[in-house]
Amino acid sequence: MVYLTRVEHFNAAHRLFNPEWSDEKNNSIFGKCANPNWHGHNYELHVTVKGEPDPQTGFVFNAKTLSTLITEQISDKVDHKNLNLDVDFMKGKFTSAEQFAMSIWEALQPFILAKGAQLHAVKLYETPRIYVEYFG
Repeated sequence: MVYLTRVEHFNAAHRLFNPEWSDEKNNSIFGKCANPNWHGHNYELHVTVKGEPDPQTGFVFNAKTLSTLITEQISDKVDHKNLNLDVDFMKGKFTSAEQFAMSIWEALQPFILAKGAQLHAVKLYETPRIYVEYFG
C-alpha cells in the first residue's frame, strides 16, 4: 500500500458557539472563539489517499487531479469565507476543527473513490500548534 498526501492552504472565519446555550456558557466553554464578531485561521489541509500504484503510470493517484479535487470541492468553497454562514457542507454543523475535518472527508470521499483510490486521512491544521486528523 502506498500513501500520497497533498497539502493545500486556505483562510476562513468562524465562530464556536452552541445556540442552545447562554452567552455566558458559550464564553466559558469556547472563550475568545465564541466572539460574535467571528475570528479566522490560516488553515493547512493535508489530504492522504492510499492504494496500489497503477502499472501504467506508477501513480496511486494523480497528484494534479488530487489538487484539482481539493481546490474545487474544498478550497474554492471555504477560502476567505465564513464557515458558519457561507459554506454549504458546514450548514447546521459546529465549525470546530474536528467537525470541519469530518465534513471535508465527506465532501472528498466520493470523488476519490470514483478515481479508484481510497481516502486514508484528512489532517487539518487550525494553527501551527493545533490540528486534527480524521480517518473516516
